[in-house]
Amino acid sequence: MNTLKEKYNSEIVSSLVSKFNYASVMEVPKVEKIVINMGVGDAVQNSKALDSAVEELTQITGQKPVVTKAKKSIAGFRLREGMPIGAKVTLRGERMYDFLQKLIDVSLPRVRDFRGISNKAFDGRGNYTLGVKEQLIFPEINYDQVGKVRGMDVVIVTTADSDEEASELLTQLGMPFQK
Repeated sequence: MNTLKEKYNSEIVSSLVSKFNYASVMEVPKVEKIVINMGVGDAVQNSKALDSAVEELTQITGQKPVVTKAKKSIAGFRLREGMPIGAKVTLRGERMYDFLQKLIDVSLPRVRDFRGISNKAFDGRGNYTLGVKEQLIFPEINYDQVGKVRGMDVVIVTTADSDEEASELLTQLGMPFQK
């Protein structure tokens, strides 16, 4: 069992109940899923770029990503509808907690000049989006085998109703928010 999940069940649930006065334990917000999306804009000219992105996402998450395709044609970007332009992974359950723990304990502290993540990136419905500038902060990625540095979006979907509740949940899980 993951230590983050144990911590959630043993400490965080009770502290959130006392802070927000929930009537039932079932009202306490929890992390539902984590979606990691990597847009590969240069896949339009170079189809090999997408393969490396898929491989890197697989290494980072331990799960095979889905290739995302363009919804519309955009002439300025030389893009046709249906062309593959990215990859995404949805993590739930054990893998989600493992990834979250790795993100908090290992990857985020490896970011250069790291002062904490922004606390303004909540969407109003209790979900948090974190942009990662380079995939090199993850320990599974071998620096020498990276062809191009790519960023990715990590969306943490919670069952919280408000940003305040989601923020408190993530803070107690150990997310390093800016002071």
